[in-house]
Amino acid sequence: MATLPFDELEVYQAAERLTDEVWDIVRTWDNFAKDTVGKQLVRAADSIGANIAEGCGRQSYKDNQRFVKIARGSLNETRHWLRRAYRRKLLTPEQVAALKPVLDSLPKRLNAYLRSIGDPSRASRGEPAEG
Repeated sequence: MATLPFDELEVYQAAERLTDEVWDIVRTWDNFAKDTVGKQLVRAADSIGANIAEGCGRQSYKDNQRFVKIARGSLNETRHWLRRAYRRKLLTPEQVAALKPVLDSLPKRLNAYLRSIGDPSRASRGEPAEG
């Protein structure tokens, strides 16, 4: 399975940007908010990149695909916690606007990466051939 190291994949780098932005926001919250919504949000966001990385370490395309699907689930969970944080007035409209570009691009990137897994000519470049 000839692919780029996980940290060179564009999809992983986008997941990293999201989780770093989430971390920077959550660390400013009060203890109650951090302990409830914050921990769940950070764990969900961290899980996106962690699953991409773990999938890259597997020795089969099927395993890698399975972990990318788990990463998609973690992205949905992250979106859930961001919605809760916004409704509970923990996020400002400006913070939401800053997160929106990566939140909008990650599902497309994850799906494109998932499609590329199994085709060594596409996966080895670390860039999806489509979308």
